[in-house]
Amino acid sequence: MTQNGIVLVVSATIFKNDEVLIIKENKPIAVDQWNFPGGRIEFGEDILLAACREVKEETGLSVELLNSTGIYNFISSTGNQVILFHFTGEISAGTLNIEEEKIIDSRWVEISEILNFDNKELRNANVIKQIVNNLIDRNFHSINIVNPQLRNK
Repeated sequence: MTQNGIVLVVSATIFKNDEVLIIKENKPIAVDQWNFPGGRIEFGEDILLAACREVKEETGLSVELLNSTGIYNFISSTGNQVILFHFTGEISAGTLNIEEEKIIDSRWVEISEILNFDNKELRNANVIKQIVNNLIDRNFHSINIVNPQLRNK
């Protein structure tokens, strides 16, 4: 969702055993750059449902969200202010099936390996590395931080 140059997005680190899933999107603004599955929140959409939807659209995987690593605020390469809600999750159903029109590659990697990537290989490298450091340090927050009154019903 974009309003007044502010873009609201979600992304998720999907765990499988000791590895996490990274993807390369087929977008001119992110050519040959790795990222976590994610995308824009649609108008009126629940943030947690948006994260699950984006993962499913990009990977074919259904996920159960477990935690959040935080909310990240940065200026994108296109000059928009981005507010990113990042979550962790695990596969609840499906098999990896990337839609080649949107995603050109995917890999399962050890989380610490991402810190060795050159910044040019990562989309919004500073943010990705902040997320990775939070993952390594297990600096997690409850997903109930998002709409807690809705989660308790």
